[in-house]
Amino acid sequence: MIYIFLFITLLAIELIYFELADRFNIIDIPTKRSSHSCITLRGGGIVFYISVAFYFFFKGFNYPYFFWGLTLIAMISFADDIRSLPVKPRLLVQVIAMLLMFYQWNLFMLPWQLDIVIVIFGIGILNAFNFMDGINGLTGGYCLLVAGALCYINLHRVTFIDNELIYAFMLGLLTFTIFNFRSQTRCFAGDVGALSAGFTLLFMLGQLIIRTGSLSYLILLGVYGVDVVLTIIHRLILKENIFIAHRMHLHQLMVNELGIPHLKVSLLYITTQAAIIIGLFMCQAHSYAYSVCVIVILSTAYMLFIKKYFHLHVELQPLLCKKL
Repeated sequence: MIYIFLFITLLAIELIYFELADRFNIIDIPTKRSSHSCITLRGGGIVFYISVAFYFFFKGFNYPYFFWGLTLIAMISFADDIRSLPVKPRLLVQVIAMLLMFYQWNLFMLPWQLDIVIVIFGIGILNAFNFMDGINGLTGGYCLLVAGALCYINLHRVTFIDNELIYAFMLGLLTFTIFNFRSQTRCFAGDVGALSAGFTLLFMLGQLIIRTGSLSYLILLGVYGVDVVLTIIHRLILKENIFIAHRMHLHQLMVNELGIPHLKVSLLYITTQAAIIIGLFMCQAHSYAYSVCVIVILSTAYMLFIKKYFHLHVELQPLLCKKL
């Protein structure tokens, strides 16, 4: 009953937020770097944070340093959704939030050099969720899949976290997905949604890795990871500023240059990641070899796709800029 109550409450909060976002003009206006063509409400992913907040306050304030780090991430990201902020203050808050998560993980006992590497890597994963939030259904559906996999592992393989945190978070994801997994989406997650989801999944994944000592579980984010890392490398090769928004991710090329519907692309990413997760469960005894093979296959597919279709992006960009 408590989860039914939470789900109904989150639905009500989301609908109230839509009214407020419309009134205060919290919207996403299409630009030459967008993958959509209609003005849409931004920040619908605020329910991700609210769902975790419900868990925190009604479950005895579990994982306090993680929660306060998430609160900082949600606040600075929502402020950025309302009015764009410079990169430096956003990165500073992300570093502070990661340090709070580190304290929750009790990792300050590690050599400081390793701590720095992990913090940078964590911020990279966090921002990957923001980079990948660009088409209908992808953020909610992909995060639901990964959260579901973590829930399964927690229940049937190894206990690494309070499962009720995963339940609450998944209800937030489901609430958002109801309004976003559509041909004509009602809202976008915004920075507050993408970064809150990324921070929460990163915490859960970190708990699992610390509990098992196996980095192979990073493959739970394999599709996102390969797309983001290889896109950044590609942009560096092209001597582009990687901190400026763009339309060069694989899913963006599929939607914008090839004209594939948003939901088909989202389902492709989600089903590919689902197949990878099932394979991980089946090949648990050889998880590292399996993860390497998956990364090689995904990377090869990415490079072949870019080699064949990236010229369309180059050709269409001048026409798009002129039109806008």
